[in-house]
Amino acid sequence: MNEPITVLLVEDDADVREAAAQSLRLAGFTVDAFDAAEKARQRIVPGSRCVCVSDVKLPGSTGLDFLRHVMAVDPQLPVILVTGHGDIAMAVQAMRQGAYDFIEKPFSAAHLVEVVERAIEKRQLTLEVQALRAKLDDWRGIEADILGRSPAIEQLRRMILDVADTSADVLIYGETGTGKELVARCLHEHSNRRQNKFVALNCGGLPETLFDSEIFGHETGSFTGAMRSRVGKIEYAHRGTLFLDEIESMPLSMQVKLLRVLQERRVERLGSNEPIAVDCRFVAASKEDLARLSAEGRFRKDLYYRLNVVVIELPPLRERREDIPLLFEHFVLQAASRYERPAPIVSSSQLGALMAYAWPGNVRELRNVADRFVLKLLGDKFPLLQPPGLTSATLAEQVERFERSLIQEHLRQHQGQVAAASEALGLAKNTLYDKLRKFHLSPEDYR
Repeated sequence: MNEPITVLLVEDDADVREAAAQSLRLAGFTVDAFDAAEKARQRIVPGSRCVCVSDVKLPGSTGLDFLRHVMAVDPQLPVILVTGHGDIAMAVQAMRQGAYDFIEKPFSAAHLVEVVERAIEKRQLTLEVQALRAKLDDWRGIEADILGRSPAIEQLRRMILDVADTSADVLIYGETGTGKELVARCLHEHSNRRQNKFVALNCGGLPETLFDSEIFGHETGSFTGAMRSRVGKIEYAHRGTLFLDEIESMPLSMQVKLLRVLQERRVERLGSNEPIAVDCRFVAASKEDLARLSAEGRFRKDLYYRLNVVVIELPPLRERREDIPLLFEHFVLQAASRYERPAPIVSSSQLGALMAYAWPGNVRELRNVADRFVLKLLGDKFPLLQPPGLTSATLAEQVERFERSLIQEHLRQHQGQVAAASEALGLAKNTLYDKLRKFHLSPEDYR
């Protein structure tokens, strides 16, 4: 629920200030009163949930000075100026400089309330429009970051935007190559921490002897070779995001220390007893089921429960085959630009091979194939896309995989309209409905 719009009232006359504040509070408004413009200035930041009412004649900085300051910070923030009798010319000048309205002294409580109420309605509308535009920009941005039109990817993008701006730590599950670090970066870039650091650490690629120093930092002389103090990854990510990839490989002894940091949000460098407060968001990723590992005693249960607040599961590429054409085209264009080669056109037989392949390496493997395709290292029929696991699949099984992907693509193109999809596919509607039941596909997922 949105916070109420606050009225910032600036009036140096104590009696007038108290009377005006009381009238506004009786009308249901939240009021903060000041006797000088300098004190109110501290509350003015872009997007402030407030409107301003200020007398023009003030000691020190005048009401017009205050107006100019507000307009410089946020030109859409309403400022109502209170003028003395006979100052109409000055009031007109103030309106030209951006004042929302002016009230002439002496004024009635009803008139003050009416003008303030209109200003608050305008401010509320302005902030709502700004929020909607920001949300739309975020959505457009995330669509460029996380490509795909499948229901699974649409749901993934929505979930990222829903939780990105919260302080909750996140646990990402996904097979190798599904894009866990990409999702972690999206969580950071679409949060209010985006101006600060995104720090990534692969727990599986770090020797256990270096864990303490790398994550928590160390002081000079804390161990042999520690010639100077060093900030650890957690401290370095202060006010930003720390991404811990392959957290399932973190030694149990380090898991205890990480749990303490997660609970207390404080870190102690190696060789120091001085706790350092840290404000960073933890995003952990794993290709293993941490619940199973904790049950087997290979991962601490308390750390698992601490991390298991927001869980994002990334679908493997074989479960969203309808995204393969779009992803492959994107990677081909990237590779063509990188290698300064023309972008080749994928044939229908090559697309069929891409759609039928199991993709054990997921999106990372697809990008690798796109690179080789641009460099002309693949045959016309992509014979390299024949892993051992696929040779046992019968022709009927491979045809079913391709048929399912083709139906999904047409459902997406026609927004889940079965009649339009059946016409495009050249199938009777009843036949298409039979295939939807066979492949466990729901048209509602594509609308």
